[in-house]
Amino acid sequence: MTHRLLRRLFLSMLLMLSSTSVKADFAYYGLEPDIVTNYLGTSSRDLGYVRLTIELMIVDAKYLEIIEHHDPLIRATIIDIFGKQHGDRIKSLTGREEIRQMCLNAIKEQLKAETGSEIVRNLIFTKYLYQD
Repeated sequence: MTHRLLRRLFLSMLLMLSSTSVKADFAYYGLEPDIVTNYLGTSSRDLGYVRLTIELMIVDAKYLEIIEHHDPLIRATIIDIFGKQHGDRIKSLTGREEIRQMCLNAIKEQLKAETGSEIVRNLIFTKYLYQD
């Protein structure tokens, strides 16, 4: 009897918690225009280029204005990271994910230093074209 009562009490508490959970107000910010930049080719004389369409997932829509203000810093960070990559990494799926993580972490660091807040939750490549 006591076991059943405790179980019902526990389940009712879980239901209350799930109904009062905070709804996230995520937003997306698209970097426009597309980023077009060079990357290192197979030899020191070769360069390739990459064209990217990027969406940033923002933790709250209230930060959209701040992200827009820091758009040049975000773009420069991404261009700098891609400019240091070799073609093999640009072209591979695992390399692409590593670069995405590098961009995300660098942007998070810089925005945290500038604003004192965690603003960006994720970075998504919606277009990723490269050419040697």
